[in-house]
Amino acid sequence: MLGLKLEALEAWAVAQGQPAFRGGQLHEWIYAKGARRFADVTVLPKLWRERLGGNPDVEQADPIGRSRELIRSVASDGTTKLLLATADGLSLETVGIPSRDRLTVCVSSQVGCPMACRFCATGKAGLDRSLAVHEIVDQVLTVREVMGERPSHVVFMGMGEPLLNIEAVLGAIDCLCTDLGMAQRQITLSTVGVAQTLPQLAERALERLGRAQFTLAVSLHAPDQSLREQLIPTARAYPLERLLDDCRRYVALTGRRVSFEYILLGGLNDHPRQAVALAQLLRGFQSHVNLIPYNPIEEEQFQRPSLERVEAFRRALQDRHVAVSVRASRGLDQDAACGQLRRRLAPTG
Repeated sequence: MLGLKLEALEAWAVAQGQPAFRGGQLHEWIYAKGARRFADVTVLPKLWRERLGGNPDVEQADPIGRSRELIRSVASDGTTKLLLATADGLSLETVGIPSRDRLTVCVSSQVGCPMACRFCATGKAGLDRSLAVHEIVDQVLTVREVMGERPSHVVFMGMGEPLLNIEAVLGAIDCLCTDLGMAQRQITLSTVGVAQTLPQLAERALERLGRAQFTLAVSLHAPDQSLREQLIPTARAYPLERLLDDCRRYVALTGRRVSFEYILLGGLNDHPRQAVALAQLLRGFQSHVNLIPYNPIEEEQFQRPSLERVEAFRRALQDRHVAVSVRASRGLDQDAACGQLRRRLAPTG
């Protein structure tokens, strides 16, 4: 049921021999109240609830499509990372990131990831499968439920590569906007880049959503092709210049600027001369660069950069008229890096 629109739920209710307004009631309880089971939707006739829900003691019998919480990890700053179980026995991560005036949910688009970026814990275990619309939307509802607050922003920066799951990601964005009342401008889609998919994303977004107002964030992490290949193995098949050409096509199709993400790895890609090269690379773009100090993982020896190196890199970009910000690190004391919580469960899961 989760992921279906009001009209689809009304039509389904009629097909079940119920009046259409029952579909509207179900829609409200799923999206506004976060119902997990048909038994929770007490406004529906009891006999119908029992028939739809099956055995009330068997969670899998209820087809609403909610996940089950496996692990909850709460950092000292309130950042809450959840490991959720899917219906087929896999697990995925989602994170609630609170700040003074917002609650951001970092959602996964796949179980695992095939991109194998060296600095990312998720890619170390490979890809199991892509997520369905309901499994993506469920992450937002679960964070809302756990943290007791309505999420204000959603970022597709969790496990997986969103451009390898375009249809489900766009379906989830449609649901978040239409059914949960979010605005596209409150949603960010982050990608490391998959050849020939950015123009496709623009075209499908315009077809499916009517417009593409969500923010596209492209992960560069290096100012040149050689270093990028060391960090991102798939970059060998997708040269940096081709990626930037596709970014230009995306901008032309959507009229939206592109943000660029750059993980700062101490002593590797954080020298001011590399900031100068990055500024040169992005010349002509109406863009924004988001600098991300590295969150260490056990499998790699990369270092977190010093505050002085971060500031020098930022200043070098700013001096060359590049819009730049530094992402505040959250949850450092509780498995901050993407994929770490899931890998903690892996030996016993």
